[in-house]
Amino acid sequence: MANTKSAIKRIRRISRQTVVNRARKSRYKNALKKMTILIEKKKKADALKFLPKLNSELMKIVKTGVIKKQNASRNVSRITKKISAI
Repeated sequence: MANTKSAIKRIRRISRQTVVNRARKSRYKNALKKMTILIEKKKKADALKFLPKLNSELMKIVKTGVIKKQNASRNVSRITKKISAI
């Protein structure tokens, strides 16, 4: 357990930030799931309409540092390939 004042403050800050990061990661995963469902149902028009929103969501998550930029780019690339394959 932390025994200095600064370490105790850091623990409080980390616990608050963990809650925020968990919420952000949840939004990112939900967006990916929604897109996956659209692709599975072969709704190409809806998937193409949702793609910019998904990209925006991923870039917001990247900006906050929850995931890395390459991870988001890879996800968008794979999803775009799947959409064009429909």
